Amino acid sequence: MTASPDEAYVLCEDVFKIHKTDELEVVALRGLDLAVAPGEVMAIVGASGSGKSTLLNILAGLDQPSAGRVRVGARDLLTMTEYELTDYRRAEVGFVWQQTGRNLIPYLTALENVEVPQLIEGISRQEASARAADLLEQVGLGDKFDHRSHQLSGGEQQRVAIAVALANTPPLLLADEPTGELDSATATEVFAAIHQLNEATGVTVIIVSHDRAITQRVDRVVTMRDGRTSAELVRPRSFRRDRIQEMREFALVDRSGRMQIPREFTDRLGIHGRARLELHGDHVEIRPGDADDEAGA
Repeated sequence: MTASPDEAYVLCEDVFKIHKTDELEVVALRGLDLAVAPGEVMAIVGASGSGKSTLLNILAGLDQPSAGRVRVGARDLLTMTEYELTDYRRAEVGFVWQQTGRNLIPYLTALENVEVPQLIEGISRQEASARAADLLEQVGLGDKFDHRSHQLSGGEQQRVAIAVALANTPPLLLADEPTGELDSATATEVFAAIHQLNEATGVTVIIVSHDRAITQRVDRVVTMRDGRTSAELVRPRSFRRDRIQEMREFALVDRSGRMQIPREFTDRLGIHGRARLELHGDHVEIRPGDADDEAGA
């Protein structure tokens, strides 16, 4: 499900992020475009240094872009003040870290951890307790209300963390490698909890991962490379989670007509520096460009 700019709940257009120090500048995002539909569960994958964590931090309100447009719902994250960003983080976005220890307060029970964000927002103890119990039931931990972190497995801790992130019913859930420290069976339980809550609440979910196996867990995967989105894998609309179907891969073309050609393609064809493009009916042919081509032109 790829949303148009008007339909998107999360919209990034020509986004740049430059990290500056006294000695150098590092460009983490280089004109990134991304649209995510309301209620979608999608993933962003890429190698270390591709910019995916930078993007997640921007969407979480933990950092701001240097240029471009980032809209989440009705919020423009580029122009928001620090106070507005704090309000956004508290009310409109939930976050799950890879490290289970960062998500929970260790001396509180599972139920108390889910209550805390609600109590901070001024919700009564009775109402907070009822919602916490309901969320823990939905992630399959109805029998773990009084357990503390050390009494929970890694997968159970991450499921509590998802409940904590959604305690105040934010419309957006961001997860940074939520199963990175878990085995495959436990990861399946965590993703089942994410899909359960997505179906129950309609929350939009964006998951960042380096693991390509995530293609079996979501309906759309966007690949990042060198600070831009480069490719997209989409599962056919007839997708059923009880039956594995192959995803279809597409190269992404941004608003300026830029497209990243996979490195293995350019190496195999010997395309370095420049290429020749020719339009043939309904397709474009890309061939190596060299000095002989230029001389014969």
